[in-house]
Amino acid sequence: MNRVNVAGNTKTRDEVVRREIRQMEGAYYDAEKINRSRDRLNRLGYFNEVNIETPGVAGTTDQVDVNVSVSEKSTGNVMLGAGFSSAEGLVLSGSVSQSNVFGTGNRLSAQINSGSVNTVYALSYTNPYYTIDGISLGYDLYRRDVDASELDNVSDYKTSTYGAGVRFGLPVNERDFISVGLTYEQTSISVTPDDPLDAVPATQYQLFVGPTGSRDDDTLRFDTSWARDTRDNFLFTTRGMMQRVSAEVGTPLGSLQYYKLSLQHQQYFSLSKSFTLMLNGEMGFGDGLSGKPLPFFKNFYAGGTSSVRGFQSGTLGPKDPFTGDALGGNKRIVGNAELFFPLPGLKDDQSLRMSAFVDAGAAYGSSEEFAVEGLRYSAGVSVLWVSPLGPLKFSLAQPIVKKDGDETEVFQFTFGNTF
Repeated sequence: MNRVNVAGNTKTRDEVVRREIRQMEGAYYDAEKINRSRDRLNRLGYFNEVNIETPGVAGTTDQVDVNVSVSEKSTGNVMLGAGFSSAEGLVLSGSVSQSNVFGTGNRLSAQINSGSVNTVYALSYTNPYYTIDGISLGYDLYRRDVDASELDNVSDYKTSTYGAGVRFGLPVNERDFISVGLTYEQTSISVTPDDPLDAVPATQYQLFVGPTGSRDDDTLRFDTSWARDTRDNFLFTTRGMMQRVSAEVGTPLGSLQYYKLSLQHQQYFSLSKSFTLMLNGEMGFGDGLSGKPLPFFKNFYAGGTSSVRGFQSGTLGPKDPFTGDALGGNKRIVGNAELFFPLPGLKDDQSLRMSAFVDAGAAYGSSEEFAVEGLRYSAGVSVLWVSPLGPLKFSLAQPIVKKDGDETEVFQFTFGNTF
């Protein structure tokens, strides 16, 4: 192995490219390290195309160079626009972001998302190479308002949360990462019952906030996760897997004390040049600490575009016996099998992809056990288009197994850069 040459990076600093290359100059040639380098560069999101060639060195018979050629794309984004979600309706959004600030590889973003259910204001900064060993450092400031009354068949409540946090990412090896973070949050909760508290049995929401109908809490939240990521591309993955185990803990230093554990395993199988099979499984469990309950707004939900398509968002699980509203639960399980393929006639288009899928999942209350008979199932087709205005994803799904009281929604879609 002779030299590593980098070309095409007119904006991105040379060191940002080289720190992702695993084939070292002067070392023995290793095809696996070269392929891994290509995957790491593709996952950065800074380049439209990454090509790596290994021509022989003139005058030698046992040495080659590694020529890395990249085609840069715009990594800055200023967006003012509107989107539409079948769950939230009209979503107005604006963002200013740069994922490669001054060619350093650092990420900076300011975001606004105004939907009828979720309203988010967020400022985020990440240095992926805070140390030469690849330890990342990030900061977050945000405000998040949730108005669940805008969701059909979900109990009425509103929350307003302010938060500030710091997080570190620690690479264990080429594929494994550990992250830890500490966040301080202040949350105001209110419920809007349709009837006085003494007119009907109190819901879990009313019991949580008490007779005043509102309460304020603070949380010192500790987050940690371990992830293994071998995917070749974040958006249009064709091979590899992503495993993730995460924990969220409301520590005793705040008024809300709880924990949530989540597990995900996602695997992609390249069946051919055009067909990719994705299998995904997720489980979650949470509970209160120090004799306190799990805050209801931390419950797990199932149903909708991100879990079990064909059912209304968040409606698969325990229901209020008096109102029929979805309550969420302290446990959740979701499974998906999806076959991706290009749209007919658009085989080489990298902005469009179609799929056929089968989804399953449900949420369970604290008095329920994980049970197969509680799962709901659906099947259908989906299309993802990365349009100039943002990603458009829609699905047509038919519930296969449902229960009394489940709310179905055959056509679901999201449009625009919602976050």
